[in-house]
Amino acid sequence: MDYRQIEAFRTVMLTRSMTNAASQLHTTQPNISRLIAKLQQELGLPLFKRVGLRLVPTPEAEALYREVQRSFIGLSAIQEAAASIRERGSGRILIGASVGLSVSVLPPALRLFRQKHRDVTVCIQTSDSRTVSRWAADGFCDFGLVAFVEEMPGLQTELLYREPGVCIVPAAHRLAERSHLQASDLDGEPFISFGPSTHERAAVDAAFVPDRRKLTDETPFALTIWTLVSMGLGVSVVSPQLQQALPVPNVRLVPFEPGVNFSCYAVRGENRVDQFLVSELMECVRQALREKN
Repeated sequence: MDYRQIEAFRTVMLTRSMTNAASQLHTTQPNISRLIAKLQQELGLPLFKRVGLRLVPTPEAEALYREVQRSFIGLSAIQEAAASIRERGSGRILIGASVGLSVSVLPPALRLFRQKHRDVTVCIQTSDSRTVSRWAADGFCDFGLVAFVEEMPGLQTELLYREPGVCIVPAAHRLAERSHLQASDLDGEPFISFGPSTHERAAVDAAFVPDRRKLTDETPFALTIWTLVSMGLGVSVVSPQLQQALPVPNVRLVPFEPGVNFSCYAVRGENRVDQFLVSELMECVRQALREKN
């Protein structure tokens, strides 16, 4: 006894016709007859009788059909569960991201993702890049978005973009209309800097002669830097991504020399097997960045 025989039997029971069953199963009527005959022989039960032109199931067939229906209902439930997993995933998606990237990169990616998956729960946790990388390596999050990576056991990385930073100045600042700015142009200007322990701070500091800037404020968060500059409290050098995603008023972006590169990496556990929806969300991140650039 095999699945084809059971499927043929069930369809004949539903249609009460060998010909209609063959049509539904995309086969021929003689093939359905052979499957039913073989099933009767293997079970040792009479299943159908001809009464005039009608095909009538026997009581044995009716009893067998009830058992078959239970099995098919189980298969249907499995199919529905698979469809739900495909649509909603096996649980919520957990993403780690540095604060700046959670504002600039993730929202347009989630907008793309929601076009197909409205009911999937996506949880975003933010921290510094080093902590997010550790979360990914330890499997705490499905993937992370970080501004820099360092050697870490169990971590797989993917460079998503690298771009030159810009100088941001208040809209009414004397340097706002310049076509480009050099590090020396900022001598003596109040400078709002990334925190001393951040990777971005080291990259920006390398572009300046020590002690020529007037460091007035420090923060690990790019969004805070943009806000302080918009209030006229100083100037800075940052990635332009935030302005593209969340325009900040009263700020001008000016190309800056020498080049200071800002990057975004996707990080994940080295041996992690992603669920289907995690892979789809990651592809939405890539697509959003391609469209932005």
